[in-house]
Amino acid sequence: MTVFRPGWDALPAPLAAFYAEYQLNTLTTLRPDGRPHVVPVGVALDPEQGCAWVITRDGSRKVRNLRAAAESGTPGHVAVCQVDGPRWSTIEGRGTVLMDDASTTRAVGLYSARYGREADNGPDRAVIRIEVDRFVHGPALLG
Repeated sequence: MTVFRPGWDALPAPLAAFYAEYQLNTLTTLRPDGRPHVVPVGVALDPEQGCAWVITRDGSRKVRNLRAAAESGTPGHVAVCQVDGPRWSTIEGRGTVLMDDASTTRAVGLYSARYGREADNGPDRAVIRIEVDRFVHGPALLG
């Protein structure tokens, strides 16, 4: 297992390329009672802003979990995991729910570019901005 902590300008090319592939991910948030909530998502890296984005809907369980963490004054710890055979990587960080136009437009644009399809940006669109603490990955990824 290898750990990479951003400096985004030093993101290893194979790691960046892995997160540019059409792959699904899992997002883990913590429920208010501490139990994990794990769901499939798409994630888009944003080296320019030094974060990762997940698009979702207002009121989803993951949104409620992160809002509950913020209301309690605790960080909204998240993990995003991507696996393709022996290649895997986990993003560990803190998630914040945003619904402003600039954030949703940016996240939807990056998502659409990665996954090759337009995601709608309707009125209940919410995005999760993940401030990345570190990437963890297996040796096959940089192989």
